[in-house]
Amino acid sequence: MPPVVRILLRRIALLAPLLLGIALFVFLVMRFSDVDPASAFFQGANPTPEQLHAFRERNGLLDPLPVRYIHFVGGLLHGDLGTSALTRARVADQVATALPLTLQLTFLGLGIAVVLALAGGVTAAVYRDRWPDQAVRGVSLVGVAAPGFWLALLMIQYLAVGRGWFPPGGYVNPADSFTGWLRTMALPALALSLPVAAQLTRIVRTSVVEELDRDYVRTATGNGLPPRVVVGRNVLRNALMNPLTVLGLRVGYLLGGAVVIETIFALPGMGKLMIDAVQNGDPAVVQGVVLTTAVGFVVVNLVIDLLHLLVNPRLRAA
Repeated sequence: MPPVVRILLRRIALLAPLLLGIALFVFLVMRFSDVDPASAFFQGANPTPEQLHAFRERNGLLDPLPVRYIHFVGGLLHGDLGTSALTRARVADQVATALPLTLQLTFLGLGIAVVLALAGGVTAAVYRDRWPDQAVRGVSLVGVAAPGFWLALLMIQYLAVGRGWFPPGGYVNPADSFTGWLRTMALPALALSLPVAAQLTRIVRTSVVEELDRDYVRTATGNGLPPRVVVGRNVLRNALMNPLTVLGLRVGYLLGGAVVIETIFALPGMGKLMIDAVQNGDPAVVQGVVLTTAVGFVVVNLVIDLLHLLVNPRLRAA
């Protein structure tokens, strides 16, 4: 069996206890919520104590906590995230409707961040201590300090409302109009990606500078290899270790930041679903969104680990 396959199987086997721990954490945190699902279900009405008791009994809310957790995990294994206390709709169906947009926004922002970071970081490293390096470092410093929601508001003010180049909000399905989809997703993806791109740029620059100072680079350059070949074939590949590690950690920021960005741009994704659930007092939906986001973060970090193995053959040998 190839080493990469063995490592992949081991990582997947380790996912099971990790996912159980995440489910337990989310389950316990939601139990400390002040929102009562029975009261939320009868919101706007005046239920009698008998009606509240019957609802709790019917939905297993009176069972001991361990029993409720076992039922909760059993439902997860069958793809059941629970039922909304307000609409009586399956939470899994609501998440399945909202998740594609959040994934589109997250991975579009991730792609923009990676492209900007590689372009800026490599340029700054190659022109170390010269004006391109100083310019890239200055811009990245501003990007690190600027929060995504503030950038989103500025973009709406100047690029959407002021110039009319982009719509200030809303969503167009790419199946209906790919151009319309790009216009509606451009500003949210940029606002989400720029802080991450600024951080990655600084890390890429540092990693590439360290590689450029190694002996093999001087040897390759002395043998007449063009700098673009040395940087593209050897330096960049060896310098990607630290940026990949940080990128895996920043995916959590992208998923969490998507909640805020979606709210600002009125995008019907996981962010809007969670905000509406919090405002309406629907803990089952909040629980489903948080759990889905946490699982997505774990899966993306597994993919980042596999990219480490593909980029660095020494890790495969170890």
